[in-house]
Amino acid sequence: MNKYEHVAVILPCFNEEIAIGQVVADMKEALPGAIVYVYDNASSDRTQEVANHAGAHVRYEPAKGKGSAVRRAFADVEAEVYVMLDGDGTYESGAAPEMVKMLEEMHLDLVTGIRVDNRKSSDTYRVGHRFGNKVFTTAVRKIFSSSCEDVLSGYRVMSRRFVKSFPSTARGFEIEVEMTAHASLLRVPTAEYKTVYQDRPPLSTSKLNTYSDGLRIARALFRIFRSYSPSRFFGSLSLLSALISLAIFVSSESLRSSQLQPEHLMGVLFALLSCLLLSVGIILNALSRQRVEALRLAYLRFNS
Repeated sequence: MNKYEHVAVILPCFNEEIAIGQVVADMKEALPGAIVYVYDNASSDRTQEVANHAGAHVRYEPAKGKGSAVRRAFADVEAEVYVMLDGDGTYESGAAPEMVKMLEEMHLDLVTGIRVDNRKSSDTYRVGHRFGNKVFTTAVRKIFSSSCEDVLSGYRVMSRRFVKSFPSTARGFEIEVEMTAHASLLRVPTAEYKTVYQDRPPLSTSKLNTYSDGLRIARALFRIFRSYSPSRFFGSLSLLSALISLAIFVSSESLRSSQLQPEHLMGVLFALLSCLLLSVGIILNALSRQRVEALRLAYLRFNS
C-alpha cells in the first residue's frame, strides 16, 4: 500500500532541466505513492523532457511567472494534501514526510518550511535575499498579526480546503506573501518546520532577481494591506493629512488676521482630505469584512 497516494507534489519550473530530474526522483522517494506534477512555466530548455523521463506528470503553463503556474496547478490538481516546492533543488526533499505528518496529525491547513542555511558564508541564501525576506516577514507579521518566520519560503504543505479557497492573483514570487496573508486573515491553523536550504546543482542559476522581484513583492504587500486592512491604511493617511492641516494652522502667522490667507485655504483642504480619507477607510473596511467572511465560508465548504 502506498502511504502517500492522497498527496500531490507541485513543482513550478522555469528552465530547470539541470535540477528537475533529481528533484522529481527525490520527491518520489520521500513520498512513495504521491503524484508529482511539474508545471513548466514556458521553459525554453529541456525541462519538460527531463521531468517526463523522471516520471512526473508534466503540464504546461504559458503565462509566465511562478504565481501563474501555481494558480493553474491549484485549479487543476485534486488531492487531499498538497506539497509545493521549487524545482531548483534548493529545498530539502527529506523534510516532506515530517511536514505532511505534522499537517495531518495536528489538523493544520498550512505548514511552511523555514529555510535554514547552515553555511553562513555560502551563496545559497544570498545576503540580499535574506535581508529582503527579513524585511517582508517583519512587515507581514506586523500588518496581519502573523507568526510566520519566513513569508517568502516556497516550501509549503497545504490542506485541500486551503488550496481550493485560496484566491491568488499573483503572477510571480509574491504568491508566497499572498499565501501567508490568506492564512493570517482567515485565522487558519498553521505551523512551521525548519528545513535546510541547499546549494543549487552546478551550472544551475537562480531566476529570482533581488531588486525587480523585491519591488514586485513590495507592491503585492502594499496591495494586500490596502485591500484587507483599509481602515488602518486610509486611517493612517487621514491622520497624516490632519497633522499637516494642524501644522499649517499652528505655524501660520496669519491666524491673527481676520482676512482669508492662502495658508488658511491650504489647511482647510488638508482637513477636508483627512475627513474624506477617513470616510473611505470606514466604507472599504465594511466591504473588506464581507470579503473575508465570504472567503471563510468558501474555506469551510471543503473538508479538511
